[in-house]
Amino acid sequence: MKHLFFYLLGFIILLSSCSEYQKLLKSDDNELKFTKAKEYYNSEDYAKAATLFQEVAPVYRGTSKAETIAYYIAYCAYGQNDPFSAGHYFRSFLKTYPDSPFAEECLYMSAYCYYMESPKPRLDQTPTNDAIEAFQLYINRYPRSTRIEKCNTYIDEMQDKLVFKSYLTAKNYYDREYYPSAIIALQNSIKDYPGSKYRENLMCMLLESKYKLAENSVIKKKRERYNLAKEEYYSFINEYKEGKFRKNADKMLSDIDEYLNKFMKKDNNEDKTPKTKKEIREEKKQEKKSIK
Repeated sequence: MKHLFFYLLGFIILLSSCSEYQKLLKSDDNELKFTKAKEYYNSEDYAKAATLFQEVAPVYRGTSKAETIAYYIAYCAYGQNDPFSAGHYFRSFLKTYPDSPFAEECLYMSAYCYYMESPKPRLDQTPTNDAIEAFQLYINRYPRSTRIEKCNTYIDEMQDKLVFKSYLTAKNYYDREYYPSAIIALQNSIKDYPGSKYRENLMCMLLESKYKLAENSVIKKKRERYNLAKEEYYSFINEYKEGKFRKNADKMLSDIDEYLNKFMKKDNNEDKTPKTKKEIREEKKQEKKSIK
């Protein structure tokens, strides 16, 4: 019976609250709506607070209350776990009230909303880049703020995510054996993030991608591509002479040298073969063209 009593009491209170809120929505008393909106906000009923603030916003446009209402609307969206809308409202606040006492806080919250939108590394990282830029803007504008340490922590986290995204993209091409695309993606990743913790892995994958590309090439392109792979080997060894991939790299070099040596022997044998009359005539034609 006690449980039933409290259930009914709660239900009656809920109905009463809903009834009061509906009356507020129909009311023409904007001052009451503004006051009640703040009460709903303080009790963390952000949906009702947001609706009431949105209703009175046009009424108080151009007055001293407009700034406060815009500030509350942004935080109502944030309180409802809607960082996209909250970020929009914080940035809108900054454009409308750039000299407001709340401007510093809203700039930080704008950056933080971008941070909250930042997706998993495999997805598009536009919000991540936006977050880094916004936090950096905050640091530049408020260098003495107590939030600077937090901003730098978030920036480091976002940059690590971008590095990982770049690594995953390149590795995806490599794993799928799309070696021309892998080479481009790996080179870009190494160039864009030279201090990456994945650098050794990236450089080894780049070496192997060039080696595999040469191995799978048509005959006329093999020698050139094996030479490019050999150059990549020396770039890799120059940085990671005692690295964990040294043994694998040496095996690739051995295969590369074996193929290139066969090419050299073939070239030497061809040089000793007498030229045919047709080849001699063609050479003379080329000489005449070059003279002209």
